[in-house]
Order: sequence, then C-alpha cells, then structure tokens
Amino acid sequence: MPQSKTVVVGMSGGVDSSVAAYLLKEDGYNVIGLFMMNWEESDPSGACSAEADFADVARVCSKLNIPYYSVNFADEYRERVFSYFLKEYAAGRTPNPDVLCNREIKFGPFREYALKMGADYIATGHYCKAGKTDGRNRLLKPADRLKDQTYFLNQVTEQQLEGVLFPLENLTKNEVREIAAREGLSTAKKRDSTGICFIGERNFKNFLKGYLPARPGEIRTLSGETVGRHEGLMYYTLGQRKGLGIGGAKDGDGRWFVIKKDLENNVLYVSHGDESPLYSVSCTVSGLNFIGVDPPEEFCCGAKFRYRQSEQKVKVRLLGDCAEVEFETPQRAVTEGQYAVFYDENSCLGGGVIESSKRSA
Repeated sequence: MPQSKTVVVGMSGGVDSSVAAYLLKEDGYNVIGLFMMNWEESDPSGACSAEADFADVARVCSKLNIPYYSVNFADEYRERVFSYFLKEYAAGRTPNPDVLCNREIKFGPFREYALKMGADYIATGHYCKAGKTDGRNRLLKPADRLKDQTYFLNQVTEQQLEGVLFPLENLTKNEVREIAAREGLSTAKKRDSTGICFIGERNFKNFLKGYLPARPGEIRTLSGETVGRHEGLMYYTLGQRKGLGIGGAKDGDGRWFVIKKDLENNVLYVSHGDESPLYSVSCTVSGLNFIGVDPPEEFCCGAKFRYRQSEQKVKVRLLGDCAEVEFETPQRAVTEGQYAVFYDENSCLGGGVIESSKRSA
C-alpha cells in the first residue's frame, strides 16, 4: 500500500482499536488516531472514564509512533442518540443506543471529520468485513463468528461504508490480544467495555432516575392477581428474571419473569414457571435499512433479535418501510425497541426496529 494513503482510525482506548491501528501501520498506511468524546460526565467517584480512555489512546499511539487527536461529539450524541434513548425508555421500550451510535456518530460526524483531516480511508476495531458486490458496498461477516459485530452495524448505510476498513476482519479476539501483548501495547489486557457506554459501571436505575420520573405501579399475573410493586416500567425488560422483588416461588420450582408491560395502566405483567407467554411467532419491524442489496417483497433469510443469538430462519414480507417477519420456530422474548437483523450466508443484509410481536397461540 503506498505511503501516501492516509487512514484515520477510530480509537476508543481498547485493545481492538489499538491492534487495528497497529495492523494498518504494518500494511504501510499513514495512520492517524482519532478519539471520540461522546459523553461529558464523571462517574459517581468523580473520575471521567473518557479521560482514562484517551490516556490509553495516547500511550498506544505513542508506542506506535503515530499522531493522535481528540474530537468532541457530545452535542451530536445527545441530540441524535441519547434523546432517542430517553424517548424509547419513556415509551416502555428497550432501545439499543449502540446501533444508533454507529450510524449517527461513528459513521456520520466521525467519518465526515476524518475526511476533512485528509483521510483516504477510515477504520474501526469492529469485528466485521466490508466488501463489494456488483459495485455496491456490503457488510460481511468476520472470520470470528462468535465475535461478529455486524448486528450493531445493521443501520449503517451503503454510502457510509464507502472507504471504510475493518482490519480485524480475519482475526479472533484471542489473536488480537496476542498481537497486542507481543507488540507491548498497554491495552493488551484491558477488559472489554460492557453495557451502555454513557452509563458505564454505575447503577442503571439510578442513572435513568436522573432523566426520567419513575412511576411505581402494580405487578400482576395474567390472571389479574397482584403479586408485587414495580419501581417504574422503564426499568424492566421482556424475559427479565432478576430484580423483580416478588420474593419466593409461588408454588413448586421456577422463577418469576417479565412477560408484558401495560404502559397505559402502568402495570407490569409477570409469569411464574411457565415461559410460553414469552414466545412469539412473528414480529413487525420498522425503519428498515438494507446494505448494498435491493431485496424482493418476500424472501427467506436468517435473523437475530439480540446480539450473540444464533441466526434463526425467518420469512420477511416487505410493506414499504416496514416488514412482517415470520419465524420458522417460535422465538423467546422478542423485545420492542431492539433490532431484528437479517443475514444471508456471508453477509448482514440490514435490519430494523422491532415494533411489536405476535404471541404463540
């Protein structure tokens, strides 16, 4: 690769983006590290996690002898991602802000900023591949199918993938850590971030209370029996077992778990032992985004309804910007606000937001 080609790498302070930068430099690119500040707030201890992450970026880039910079997208993040997050929780749904962040920040303002810096390409530490079919950009599955992160990129557009590199496409997570350790990168043993980035390690309920008023209400069974009190519907998700505060088993073995939210009456419905109310046979999906393909009005494919789920066989019927998705086998806890993501053998076709599901008969 000619030295004149410049690639700006989205550096998070983690091992994946660190190794991505290393690999690109080894391939002969002129590499620039760019750290995104998406959230401006300290954790309860007063420490700013972004400052710690940027310090890791600085150490890695210094080791690699590449320039590095920081850009603040906090305003864009609040407007495009966080406001949506709050709106969805207020509506009793369970959003996935990481999916929106990829489309609205990492492959939006970040990409535009990098191009203004003179980048020929941008790169991230995602585990996926970019390719072309008939001249169109496609999002492909990586070598490490267990780490496949295409689920989180299902809303990225075909145009946003132009000029994007994914250096980890053919590596496993273990191989990435081995490279980082071999090259003496300070992030080699840094643990992966979990949960929602702007909440971090703090208590989710306490965080949400700072932005949305809690409305306590009754917990009932489908038969109408009141078995407890909930702290606010926004704190619960379909299929949840822990933190219900109902107490011991009603009779026999088994646990209580969430099966439905009634936002109008502020009631949380639960079941004990019997999981059948959690299963559905189809769902409605809105906000469809397809990446490099123009699907027919009806087609069969694989689908995931949550990250790390194995692909499930489905039939998709397009209805404008929405779709009806029929499952070959009933699916557990298909959750409103999450994403249904579609796949063929080698690629992520795209996806959309789950609006509702139809329960098994």
